[in-house]
Amino acid sequence: MKVAAIQMVSTGHLSDNLLQARTLLEQAAHEGVELAVLPEYFCLIGQHDADKLAIQEPFGSGPIQQFLADAARALGIWLVGGTLPLSALGPDRVYNSSLVFNPQGECVARYDKMHLFRFDNGTEAYDESRVLERGDQPTRFSLPSKDGHVWQIGLSVCYDLRFAELYRTYAREGVDLILVPSAFTHTTGQAHWEVLLRARAIENLSFVAAAAQGGVHPNGRRTWGQSILIDPWGEVLAQQAQEPGVVCAELNAALLAQRRSQLPALQHRVLL
Repeated sequence: MKVAAIQMVSTGHLSDNLLQARTLLEQAAHEGVELAVLPEYFCLIGQHDADKLAIQEPFGSGPIQQFLADAARALGIWLVGGTLPLSALGPDRVYNSSLVFNPQGECVARYDKMHLFRFDNGTEAYDESRVLERGDQPTRFSLPSKDGHVWQIGLSVCYDLRFAELYRTYAREGVDLILVPSAFTHTTGQAHWEVLLRARAIENLSFVAAAAQGGVHPNGRRTWGQSILIDPWGEVLAQQAQEPGVVCAELNAALLAQRRSQLPALQHRVLL
């Protein structure tokens, strides 16, 4: 199955971001991908955390969700909409949600980011809990690919990457591919991004596809980028350092089965 991790440098203007995303998705579809993954906050990286509140949508309707449904249908691909702000119970909170659309434009899965990022090194400071409500459920979906393999795919977002227990849950459920749409800061990405992604692939004997924000945004934030696809042995299949682009690779189900047969570590777990 050919997969694309879409790298973007999103701005504070929703319409510009949707145009950038559609252009990159069209490029991915032209390259023959079956599954495309947009980055976290593909629709908006604004001046303030509260800017997310202004574009929030109720689950099931809204221009961002319509954009994703229309793109998946028009391009005939499975599409994971990075993240977008979906309404929570309180007026000052939203969920940071990843939605999956099938080639018919139907939303088939929703994952709300479970772990909320907080970081302060004296120069940079972030606290997602100011406006985000955390999710509480791992989510996976099935994708029947053209090669006949039914891929089991686990959803996660950015800071979730630091919490190995989430991915162990997916391993217990037989997940073949882990998705990690992200907007890692340049500081933490430079230190930890690749090593964490490769570790999640190796320890769970799973493919990993991470679509990232990668560049300097109009609000001054600098994201690490390095959208990447990794095989179950921890080998990098494709990557791009910075700037918008489409990172593609073929994921081989036979290779996955071979690696799990050669090293059946998932069967050797003692603490489940």
